[in-house]
Amino acid sequence: MKISEEELKQSAVETGLSADQAQALWRQLQAKSEVEAHFGPAQVGYYFGALLVIGAMGWFMTNGWDSFAGWQVSAIATSYAAVFFLAGWWLWPQRLFRISGGLLATIGVCMTPLAVFGLERQFHLWPAVDPGSYTRFHPYIDGSWVAMEAATVAVAALALRFFRFPFLTAPAAYALWFMSMDLSALIVGRDWVWRDRCMITAAFGVLMLIVSYWLDRNTKADYAFWGYLFGLMSFTGGLSFMDSGNEWAKLGYCAIHLALILVSLVLRRRVFLVFGGLGVFSICAGRPTAISAIPWPSRLC
Repeated sequence: MKISEEELKQSAVETGLSADQAQALWRQLQAKSEVEAHFGPAQVGYYFGALLVIGAMGWFMTNGWDSFAGWQVSAIATSYAAVFFLAGWWLWPQRLFRISGGLLATIGVCMTPLAVFGLERQFHLWPAVDPGSYTRFHPYIDGSWVAMEAATVAVAALALRFFRFPFLTAPAAYALWFMSMDLSALIVGRDWVWRDRCMITAAFGVLMLIVSYWLDRNTKADYAFWGYLFGLMSFTGGLSFMDSGNEWAKLGYCAIHLALILVSLVLRRRVFLVFGGLGVFSICAGRPTAISAIPWPSRLC
């Protein structure tokens, strides 16, 4: 809800506040908005820089890391994470640099998978079998990644106790999304058929959506957005990759995505509208798996 300065002053007078109190209240709200809600060029630069660092230390890792021993990889990752957390902790109390502090803490959380990977390599503690290079983490489904993903969620939850920064839920939601695929590989092995894996992924997505809804109802800051996003990616992605030619299945698929559009109106969340609209459009276009055309990570292919 947007309120102008004049509307605030008028409402304040009507409720018994003085003009000076109304002016002080407006200044306080304006300052808070500029620091926390404004999304200008500086904030875009902060987030873009953080994503570059996360990508360089995650997505774009090279095989050069394979030349290090497991304990060395873990030590390097832990050292980087400690530096990022300490820098974030130093900046966090300063209101003008709160976004920078939160992003540094987020980068620290994103070092968790590499640190855990190093320990697993050093002590051969793989939940399943040795998955090979860390560069395989993002593109390939493997049950041995589950411990790395669970640790990422745990560290993100711990970081949220010290940094009330909603973007910290992004690496946790991302890890949970990957876990929805890797957990099925760990539980049932590689012989499990693709359709059943899709069902597990969709069920995991529903669980993420339920948890995100609980966060949405019980927290003031927007901690639920990333859970909704990756929960919907998991849920609708799992349904779309089933690729059933049954007419009743197509009807159910359409009904589910129509329900997502209705949910978007109830929760006032556009992300449900986007995914629901894509699903309905795919049915109208005669391609019930149109969502599967989205460039998902190749681990889903």
